[in-house]
Amino acid sequence: MREQPQVSRPPPGAVAVGASAGGVEALVQFAGGLPDDLPYPVLVALHMPAGAPSVLAHIIDRAGPLPATAAVDGEELEPGHIYVAVPNRHLMVHQNRVVVSQGPSESGHRPAINALFRSVAVSCERRAVGILMSGVLDDGVRGLSAIRSRGGTTLVQHPDDALFADMPCHALEAEVVDAEARAVEFGRVLTELAARELTEEAGMKPDRRMELENRIAMGPRFSTTLDSERLGPPSGYTCPDCNGSLMAVDGGDYRCRVGHAWTADALLRARDDEIERALWTAIRSLEEKAKLSRTLADRIGATSLGELHAAAAEEAERAMTLLSEHLAKAIPPLGSHHDE
Repeated sequence: MREQPQVSRPPPGAVAVGASAGGVEALVQFAGGLPDDLPYPVLVALHMPAGAPSVLAHIIDRAGPLPATAAVDGEELEPGHIYVAVPNRHLMVHQNRVVVSQGPSESGHRPAINALFRSVAVSCERRAVGILMSGVLDDGVRGLSAIRSRGGTTLVQHPDDALFADMPCHALEAEVVDAEARAVEFGRVLTELAARELTEEAGMKPDRRMELENRIAMGPRFSTTLDSERLGPPSGYTCPDCNGSLMAVDGGDYRCRVGHAWTADALLRARDDEIERALWTAIRSLEEKAKLSRTLADRIGATSLGELHAAAAEEAERAMTLLSEHLAKAIPPLGSHHDE
């Protein structure tokens, strides 16, 4: 009997959701608006501190009709289930299974939104849906671009509905968004998307650079086999995480020799943080210098050497005052968008 040719099945669909500052409130509203028969698995990545215990899965589970659990490496994706990233691990997808990875951080984050979105773009292609919600800076924008480049659908929370509108606004400015909606309305939007009939087309050509970045995020935290020069030319900048050389990646982003990835905005913010730490160190050193000089001046008394120590104390105190005033003006107040 003649063998029938094997028909390749289309990649399964999945919804990837990314959020940062203000994201818990947005995700609660999102989960509350989902239908109980949603035909997609949903994967959620929220920026969170590496060492903090996370109850996000429990919060989302209680917020709506769909079950939500902390993601477990290797579990098979099931429609109508929400998989939530855990602290200090990337949440990704590979061949319809969950990947929980300790790969290199991206823009200082693990889990990273871009890593999740990129993996869904590679695995699901036209059946990928990316949703970017409340957050600061430009995290997730490049991930949405990856989903769109593979024929998937890209959505953002309406900026007026987001507590922190930076991420949705950056995506809209980059023109990588198909539609925007309020957090509670995404359930209706996803139901409409699921009802579409996608005509099958010839398989897309592989995107080697995207697949390489995907493998990096799925790999070990400190990889020694990464050929970073395949990603792009040297940028002349150094990585804030490891001080290694950063390569300029297509799209204006950067990645170092051991895999740490940075968007331009995140790299700039990291430099601001470095400068702030350096200035605080300088203030502490000046304060100690002034105190020690005063002590020596008092001990020696009214002599030429004592006067030199007193002058050094006054000079250090003036410099310390100038730096303190600069920092007071430069650091945004508590609760501003600089704080996550």
